[in-house]
Amino acid sequence: MEIGKIPNEILQRIAFNNTGSDRKDVLVGAGIGEDNAIMDFGDEICVISTDPITGATKDIGKLAITISCNDVASSGAEPIGVLITILAPPKTTEQDIRSIMEEADAASRELNIEIMGGHTEVTDAVTRMVISTTVVGKQPKKNMIDPSKTKVGDKVLISKHVGIEGTSIIAKELGDYLEDKMDRSKIEMAKAMGDSISVLKEGLICGEIGVRYMHDITEGGVLGAIWEGAMAVDMGIRIHKDLIPIKEITEEISSILDIDPYRLISSGSMMIVAEESKVGIIEDSLAREDIDVTVIGEVIEDGIFIEEDGIEREIEAPGSDELYRALSILE
Repeated sequence: MEIGKIPNEILQRIAFNNTGSDRKDVLVGAGIGEDNAIMDFGDEICVISTDPITGATKDIGKLAITISCNDVASSGAEPIGVLITILAPPKTTEQDIRSIMEEADAASRELNIEIMGGHTEVTDAVTRMVISTTVVGKQPKKNMIDPSKTKVGDKVLISKHVGIEGTSIIAKELGDYLEDKMDRSKIEMAKAMGDSISVLKEGLICGEIGVRYMHDITEGGVLGAIWEGAMAVDMGIRIHKDLIPIKEITEEISSILDIDPYRLISSGSMMIVAEESKVGIIEDSLAREDIDVTVIGEVIEDGIFIEEDGIEREIEAPGSDELYRALSILE
């Protein structure tokens, strides 16, 4: 199998058909395009998400905290606490663990969440550090997002720009490789994109405004997120390539490595589906937090399409993220 997330059709066939008992107090369970599980706690809901960090070796303590918080934020919920599992290879030093925990501590303080516990071990089952985090959040039940209310004509927006996390990881992991192919200052700019991978603010703001659906744009990039989002809202989506915001530095790095930036992991950008009447409110509210948001498409009856130069083509289901192809240079 390819490196990366297991394809959705396999998950649908194997994982989602083996999910144990069907409990009424689980409001949202496993499903394509669902970033979180949601449990009924009376007047509030408990929102839970778990994610590993496997494609990066730099800043993984920060990434581990932020990425799982992003998922919780996609439900409009406030992250409260996190559990961390660290699986370290035999060559790991005490300082390696200390560095990860110091990064995780700093990220948790910035996001105002508590590291509640977890598990740490050294094992020869892994050849490099693997970190998995489970974040728990809460939200008033009255503010729970309901994708089933999505309608034809609703707008599809994304915050910031695509390729944020992938561009940063590539610059940090492949900096030496890129040095003779682009300006050093651009490599440093790309690395600094890692400071913008949180979508907590836009998640909380849009959750308060009330939107149809949100999805943290991770593996598979913006095209993968659009495909998964269409599955989650059970409708079609059409986006317009010329409207998708992308930085020149992301395009340049993608060109050098011959990868598709629209299929590159993009934590730091949130996909939002909202009523057209709320687009202006979302734009104004996020602008007050210095967060850009762009309308890139709309909900349609059926089909998942991207339009470019007047030509419409179908968006295929996400496969292995382009990040893994880029990092294969290190092998």
